[in-house]
Amino acid sequence: MNKAFTKETEAEEALPEFVDALPPGMKNYMTPEGAERLKDELVNLRDVERPKLAAAKEDAPAKKRLREVDQRILFIAQRLQITEVVDPSRQKNRDEVYFGATVTYADGAGAEHTLRIVGVDEARTEQGEVSWVAPIARALNGAGEGDMVKLFSPSGIEELEILKVEYL
Repeated sequence: MNKAFTKETEAEEALPEFVDALPPGMKNYMTPEGAERLKDELVNLRDVERPKLAAAKEDAPAKKRLREVDQRILFIAQRLQITEVVDPSRQKNRDEVYFGATVTYADGAGAEHTLRIVGVDEARTEQGEVSWVAPIARALNGAGEGDMVKLFSPSGIEELEILKVEYL
């Protein structure tokens, strides 16, 4: 087999399958900051990165990256069409956990944790942000300070005590 033919086949390899965390038919709830980050990413991909990659279209890695960028641009554009921005600072019931809440809770061992409930496309676990569809967010949803909630996980059931609810 010709080596050039092999390289062409490698460059055309399929992109990884995308698994969407947003439940089908649901609106894409986002905080104002998260929606702004997503819009900024779209502008950067469309106006900066894509033109650079298109100019280097003979390079196999650039061709693959161009396909990834095009796929991401399409995804973000579709996502923004179903996005509903929810401003946590306007939450009426500030005593209970809902979208946008920053929650401090104690786990079964007494260790304290703080997290913020945000949209699917803006969750950054390394910064303490979890998606509203995450099991822990669902367990905390609707509860208030002092409440005990049950978190069902593969390792079993854990009781969490809500220590503080804030909307920043």
